[in-house]
Amino acid sequence: MADEKAKADPLDAATDVVAGALAGAVVAEDKAAAAPKAPAAKDGGLASVAQIVELADQLSACADQLHERIMRDIKVYDGRAVPAHVQATARALLEDELLLRQRANGLYADAATFVVKSLGKSQQNVVALTSAAAEKIRKIALIGDVTGLVAGLLSLAGAAATGQAAPIILALEKIQTHVKDIKAHQAPAAKPA
Repeated sequence: MADEKAKADPLDAATDVVAGALAGAVVAEDKAAAAPKAPAAKDGGLASVAQIVELADQLSACADQLHERIMRDIKVYDGRAVPAHVQATARALLEDELLLRQRANGLYADAATFVVKSLGKSQQNVVALTSAAAEKIRKIALIGDVTGLVAGLLSLAGAAATGQAAPIILALEKIQTHVKDIKAHQAPAAKPA
């Protein structure tokens, strides 16, 4: 049942990862400098180095799904000419994939400095949201519809690097909005006879 809930709400899981990772590093810095004034929230997202690394893993998984999806769309043409608008979209998304990987790698490298003190979202929320984004990228009907979602993921990766809760929350909300928009654009499933 808990696994089903985590799969159903990727925003909560993704937020948990980010907030937990960030809070852990800040708490470690506080302990080294002086006695901590208040303990970090146990369920805070991006509150520890491990949670920042978990976010980086999720962003890397999103980049993997994006690459797989782009290549699948290109292979559909089976050696025939690919229309210019499809080429342009694929190139832009491949550049976004590269940027997403670079930002994820930056989070891996500097995880301890990116810990957020009080994100207000759970790590589970952050992980769930980024997982949902990867799933949407994999299943989306039109590859062009994924550009806003990828922009949201890039915003999250950049915001996590600031260590500030406000831009992270805005990025998570942007991702959640795009995930919902993609659901709304999908055709309803055919009803069994």
